[in-house]
Amino acid sequence: MRPNGIVIAIDGPAGVGKSTVGKLVAARLGYRFISTGKMYRALAWQALERGRGLDNDGELVKLALALRWEFPRGAGPEADVSLDGRVLTLELSEERVSKASSAIALLPGVRLFMKEMQRQAGLGGGVVMEGRDIGTNVFPDAELKVYLDASPEARARRRVGQLKEQGQPADYAEILDFIIKRDAQDSGRAVNPLKRAADAHYLDSTALPRERVVDAIVELSGRASKP
Repeated sequence: MRPNGIVIAIDGPAGVGKSTVGKLVAARLGYRFISTGKMYRALAWQALERGRGLDNDGELVKLALALRWEFPRGAGPEADVSLDGRVLTLELSEERVSKASSAIALLPGVRLFMKEMQRQAGLGGGVVMEGRDIGTNVFPDAELKVYLDASPEARARRRVGQLKEQGQPADYAEILDFIIKRDAQDSGRAVNPLKRAADAHYLDSTALPRERVVDAIVELSGRASKP
């Protein structure tokens, strides 16, 4: 048994609400929430700021290794991402950063770097971690695995709402097209593709209220915590 509780791995496609649901589950359980997507976006942002190519695996790994990564706990359960002492917030929500992160997520060296960092961050348990390969690659030994899904159209509408709340421009058709292409890219990549772990619980949130999704995961966690 892990010292701080179980590991809850939430996987699923882009824009399905893994972060929102994960934070709510973590708050209910008194756990820490870690968004692995924020780690990729942080590296992508740094690469864009420094004018680095997004297809050079070796250079990006070298950049990642040179940075000082920290994950301080914010006001809620979510761990922030800090690079060289700078906590990144709005920088990570930019569409250019989101698109760049999808490009670097294809690179095997970057994925290996992220896997090791993510595993160390959650090894002690008491954590909800979301991503695309947490249950299949980062924590295949997670006590609870959930695959959260929704239709591309529902996910595009949610993303538009998020961007508008942040005062950023949002084009539904463009975002829907990006999500469809991202799904194909994530599922078809050679290294750790997006897929449902054989022992993951499947939840389709297309027409399911967020509270019901959170309730379901909390209930599953109770069962998973029993020896």
